[in-house]
Amino acid sequence: MDGLSLNITENNLAQLRQLLPDAFTEGKVDFDRLKAALGDAGALAAPNHYELSWAGKADARREVQRQTAATLVPDRARSVDFDTTQNVFIEGENLEVLRVLQHAYHGQVKMIYIDPPYNTGNDSFVYPDDYSERKDDYLKRAGHTDDAGFLNKQDLWQKNSKESGQYHSAWLSMMWPRLYLSRNLLREDGVIFVSIDDNEVHNLRMLMNEVFGEENFIAQIAHKARASVSNDKIISSNHNHVLLYARAGSVIHEKRAAFGLAPNLEGFDKTDEKGAYKLVPVDGPGGAAKGNPYYEFLGVTGYFRFSKETMQRKYKEGRIVRQGDGLQQKYYLEEAKEGRQTDTTWWDDKMYTSTATSRLKDLMGGDYFSNPKPTGLIERMIELWAREEGDIVLDFFAGSGTTAEAVYSQNKSGGGGRRFIVVQIPEPVEENTEAYKAGYRTIADITQARIRKAGEKIRAAGAGKLALDGGADALDLGFRAYRLEYSNFKPWRAELPDTDAVLAQLELFQEPLKDYSDKASAAMLTELLLKAGQSLDTPVAVQTVDGVPVHVVGAEGKLWLALTGISDAVVAACAAARPARLVAPGRLFGAASPDETINNARLTLADAGVELQLI
Repeated sequence: MDGLSLNITENNLAQLRQLLPDAFTEGKVDFDRLKAALGDAGALAAPNHYELSWAGKADARREVQRQTAATLVPDRARSVDFDTTQNVFIEGENLEVLRVLQHAYHGQVKMIYIDPPYNTGNDSFVYPDDYSERKDDYLKRAGHTDDAGFLNKQDLWQKNSKESGQYHSAWLSMMWPRLYLSRNLLREDGVIFVSIDDNEVHNLRMLMNEVFGEENFIAQIAHKARASVSNDKIISSNHNHVLLYARAGSVIHEKRAAFGLAPNLEGFDKTDEKGAYKLVPVDGPGGAAKGNPYYEFLGVTGYFRFSKETMQRKYKEGRIVRQGDGLQQKYYLEEAKEGRQTDTTWWDDKMYTSTATSRLKDLMGGDYFSNPKPTGLIERMIELWAREEGDIVLDFFAGSGTTAEAVYSQNKSGGGGRRFIVVQIPEPVEENTEAYKAGYRTIADITQARIRKAGEKIRAAGAGKLALDGGADALDLGFRAYRLEYSNFKPWRAELPDTDAVLAQLELFQEPLKDYSDKASAAMLTELLLKAGQSLDTPVAVQTVDGVPVHVVGAEGKLWLALTGISDAVVAACAAARPARLVAPGRLFGAASPDETINNARLTLADAGVELQLI
């Protein structure tokens, strides 16, 4: 295993090779063949064409192709129900985290919501994005590193001032690779919502047209964020924008019936040959003022919702019934299940920032976070687009943790076992704030605390109740906490000054792991699972073979990990079980004749259809 995140370039080439194999020769793209395969319809009217361009765009594109050896380290002490929950909280810089997640979550996420910096001139964000530089390179450019010689991430947390000559460019360069990598994580029927205000909505829409494809644009939603009026502008702005894009718009349009606001399915207590139904009014309460027609039907005179012709048709269909002195119509359960459409203006006092601030303050016991997003806003998104058991909701600008609480709340009120993955960089909390005085040192600390308290609140409200009556026992109200860290394996330095340095590094790599303690073993297990393409909530069982603990990964046991020992008995047991792969450190095969031992094990396993991978 190379220990690196997904190679985006190789992945793109593999997809192109599968679609157009004739565009390749000797493993390389033949651009003349590619142009011929696409024909005139695929040709660009060079040199003049429409695109969004900015200073640093080429560098932002290259940032997407960068790989990382970073990993996630489990933090059980700060988790809730670590061994049983399927929810994930990750503390770390989100671009690196998105790289780390590529192998394990590629094409797995149903919905993404992010609330990135709005680039108001007062926002701080990580820029530029470069986490692979070594000390000698980085010192020439900035002079800030950690003790190991790697770039100090907090030194990159900079304010993007409007006085900067590349004010918009810096923001676009920050957003481009994150959007690109997040797109890789979406399912074919997945969507992404992005909150933004007037400062960058124009650039963001063009950027997302480029990353996701203009044909995958679904809507630009106006979210009313406040009820008050500000006097600091000519026209007071009281709404933000939410851009909605699909991973594949064609799939979304084909499955339109699966989306829309979930209707109330209660009260369908009557049945006929067409199925369950309930009675709903046909009268027009607005009267003449609302334009409702006035006529007599089945002996009832008054204002109706429908024209007389429509009423007659409904009556012939058996849908109009006399109830006392009035008329009602049958509304069938199957019709309700089709859902109802929403619109692009989300005007609801539950979605005001002031409402969200008050709610968060009550939950946390103090005013620790400015301008949190309303839980109701994200709940509405989840209700629309992430309805099914196991749907993953991702937020890599987690902030106060609103998305996590919204998933908890929707699982409680709407049923289903949705899961969340939320990511927050440990941005320092300013010392003069209430949050700092309360003991919080980073925004990530606040995020974790909010998620924990939200789960506790739901548990307390459901204590002693059955699941049908609002009990919380059946809900997943926990989360696994992880921290972004450097790999558990020693980094290989490609550029060394002389032969002696190369030989010294080869000697160092006789033992590739940095640490062999029990704590490091748990971290290494997580790293290997991610780099083997296994999600963080994949079940792992420990099976002892000849005194050696072996990790059996997944419900079907398709991956075996022998991290602390290997023997003929382990190889034989693995061959008998026939997983797809056995992964083990090469050092475990002994110092006397390791090549012969490895070859024998490889042959034994190959006969059983098992691949041996060494680390």
